[in-house]
Amino acid sequence: MYASSERNESVRKALELYAQSLIKIAFAYLKNTADAEEVAQDVFLAYLQKRPVFANREHEKAWLIRTTINKSKNMLKTGWFRSRNPVPEDLSYLPKEESDVLQAVLALDKKYRIPIHLHYYEGYSIQEIAAILQAKPATVGTWLARGRMILKEQMGGQGDEGVVI
Repeated sequence: MYASSERNESVRKALELYAQSLIKIAFAYLKNTADAEEVAQDVFLAYLQKRPVFANREHEKAWLIRTTINKSKNMLKTGWFRSRNPVPEDLSYLPKEESDVLQAVLALDKKYRIPIHLHYYEGYSIQEIAAILQAKPATVGTWLARGRMILKEQMGGQGDEGVVI
C-alpha cells in the first residue's frame, strides 16, 4: 500500500505519461473529444479510488488502457449516448492525408478500428493488443488485416501511395 504522497505522485506521473493515449483510445470508440476526455478523467479517478498496485509501468499502462476500453464501452451502452448520432468532429486542422485516413479509420467497425488504433497510433504489437482486448493473437491479426483491406478499399488504393495509417 502506498503512502498518500506516493500515490499522488504515481497518479500524477501516470497522468503525464498516458493521458493523451487514453483520450485517443476513448476517442476511437466514442468519436467525440469531450466524451473521450470524460472517460480518461473517469479512468484516473478510478485509479485514485481503487489504488491498484502494479508490477511495473507496462502493467500500469495495460490496466489504464483496459479500464479506458471498458469505460468507453459502458458509455456507448448508455441510453443517452445511443440516442444521439456521434459524428466525428471537424478534423480540418490535420493535413489532408492524415484527416482522410483518420476519417476512414473512425468509419471502421470497432472490431477493426480499435486494433488498428492500438497498432498504428499507439505502437502495440499483435500480442500486446491480444492481451489488452482479451482476444487470441490470430484473431487480432485477422482484424488488422481485414481493417487494412477495408481502409485500402475506402481510400481508393491510396494506401499504396505512402499514406501511413
